Amino acid sequence: MIESIPRLPYLREKSIYLAVVMTRRDGSVPRRYALIEVPTRVLPRFVEIPPKRQGERHIILLEDVIRHSLPRIFSFFGHDVFSAHVVKVTKDAEFDLDVDETRSYIDRIEKGVKERRKGRAVRFVYDKELDPGLLTYLVHRLGLGPKDPLIPGGRIHNFRHFMDFPDDVFRLSTARAQPMVHPEFRGRGRVTDVVLQKDVMLHLPYHSFDPIIDLLREAAMDEDVTSIHLTAYRLAPQSRIVNALVNAVRNGKHVTVVLELRARFDEENNLEWKKVLEMEGVRVLVGVPGMKVHAKACLIRKKVKGHRISYGFVGTGNLHEGTAKVYVDHFLLTSRESVMADLARVFRALEKPEQRLGELGECRHLLCSPQRMRKVLLDSIERESARALRGEPASILLKLNSLSDEDLIAALDRAAVAGVRIRMVVRGICCMVPDAEGRREPIECISIVDTLLEHARVMVFHNGGEPRVWISSADWMVRNMDHRVEVAAPIEDPAIVKELMDILGIQLSDNVKARRVEGAQRNMYVKVKRRKVRSQHDIRRYLEAVAGRKEA
Repeated sequence: MIESIPRLPYLREKSIYLAVVMTRRDGSVPRRYALIEVPTRVLPRFVEIPPKRQGERHIILLEDVIRHSLPRIFSFFGHDVFSAHVVKVTKDAEFDLDVDETRSYIDRIEKGVKERRKGRAVRFVYDKELDPGLLTYLVHRLGLGPKDPLIPGGRIHNFRHFMDFPDDVFRLSTARAQPMVHPEFRGRGRVTDVVLQKDVMLHLPYHSFDPIIDLLREAAMDEDVTSIHLTAYRLAPQSRIVNALVNAVRNGKHVTVVLELRARFDEENNLEWKKVLEMEGVRVLVGVPGMKVHAKACLIRKKVKGHRISYGFVGTGNLHEGTAKVYVDHFLLTSRESVMADLARVFRALEKPEQRLGELGECRHLLCSPQRMRKVLLDSIERESARALRGEPASILLKLNSLSDEDLIAALDRAAVAGVRIRMVVRGICCMVPDAEGRREPIECISIVDTLLEHARVMVFHNGGEPRVWISSADWMVRNMDHRVEVAAPIEDPAIVKELMDILGIQLSDNVKARRVEGAQRNMYVKVKRRKVRSQHDIRRYLEAVAGRKEA
């Protein structure tokens, strides 16, 4: 009973709890409070129970199972009246790495994770039907005040769990249909053989994530492969990526994984993966002091008849089989020598960041943070401005999660004043005012929130009619430009450039799930009198048509 202990137990970030009030009708037992963590980390949020009639499916929330069982759970205390409502606590998730030189970097990460448990509560979300007395008690015990965010809500919290709703209960919509096999890998044998011949772009989750895993599995078994280098930010709980890497080591390959231990809320998971990988013989590098390694990249080397061959991938998303089903991302699978040479520089820099991190600036084709990306982007914006001032066609097309970097925003504003046409798809933070006055060309900015999470970053500059196109792990934020290791890959294959441009064009035409981003922050849905375009549905149809043409 929480009122009888000196301090509240540790409340996990991202977890939900049932706040319970227990009484007895005859008043013979004191009123008591309790907190029960809903175990969504180990059990599904939705539980199927036996139906009463044939042909029915009955789904119940896990917390409702617990509610139903409260009399049995607390039978020892003699209560016969129970009420329970869901609450959720958000704590300050930041932790500082102490400067104790006698402690290893790993020890300091582990200490920081443990110290987070003591983090101050900064927000409290609760079911508005929660008992007022228990609400007051919890707010007091959490150290929250009237100025802190106390947010009444409905019966259900953590809507992200609906991503795990049993797929077979309802007929899935187009947006949640099963991923399709990329046409380049249908009946073509090994993924590796295709990638060594041509660039391939996976558009997740419309395309299956399996070719990424297959590329690593094939490398693990290929007698000619000598080494695999990979960056990892977030990994799935039962990671097939890790299995492939472990098998590669067992088959005599040199495997190096740059594992970012400070991926927020995945620190503990990544510490465990570090132990697993090292136990199997994988060389694990734990990032760069003072900054996160957020790049998504892989470099595989093989030696065939004395010739060295390199191939791999650069992407916008995590190597996580779970999120790959619901996050919209792009992965470029390539053996292009210019990209591979730069990837080799990236991994050399990550192996000895204290001495070689500056060498990221020597990459000529990849854009890398923190050395070169900001400068190239600013230069690209200024070139478009110069073209616009000369009366030439000039445009910039961006797809980002967040836009908050002041220097880049200022450069975009100057470009719009100069007459550059700027169109943006920004899902989350947008610190630019798209509809500000004084621009020759208004900035068009929309946000799309639909069944799938728009997570990709794409940058397109008109470049005098020869578009310069990059996909990137980096948003346009100070942290991504200056305080993280990021990689943007150029897209040079004309067919892939067209695919990306077509996909972005479909998104810019969305009039079902798109909202206009406005200075007044009304952000109303786009409404136009034409055929309805729900981009996530239409992109799937577009990619299915592309696959059909390739197979014809």
